[in-house]
Amino acid sequence: MAGFSHNITDDLFDAIIMADDRFHIGGYREGFEEGSQQGLIEGRNHGLLHGAKLSAEVSFYHGFALTWKCLLRNTEDVKTRKRLKAVESLDAMIQKFPYDDPQYESLQEHMESVRAKFRQVCSLLSVTADFREYVSGSEGMSF
Repeated sequence: MAGFSHNITDDLFDAIIMADDRFHIGGYREGFEEGSQQGLIEGRNHGLLHGAKLSAEVSFYHGFALTWKCLLRNTEDVKTRKRLKAVESLDAMIQKFPYDDPQYESLQEHMESVRAKFRQVCSLLSVTADFREYVSGSEGMSF
């Protein structure tokens, strides 16, 4: 009889230890799945937010370039032609932007080039325009 109770005690002890392991493994799996889902949601939201900001910036530069192209066209002045050429170069860079490639590997480099060209154009035009000021100034506006 003593051997019989010893086996029951061992089996009960093993069942308790195994239950702890099962709960630990099950909890890990549930947590991992929940974390993966939450990570996808947060990643998507992060991407949407930054994509919208980037789109607004590119749109600002595009509008700027189109406006100045209209203002500078139909002139024979050499200095103005040089300015127009710089504005057209900025617009060409914007036109080459890969809007349909969400995994564009050279995105940062391309945007830095566009920003540098924008600063150069602003200097040539003797205007002060800054996308960050445009964004911060528009926060107080409402329609």
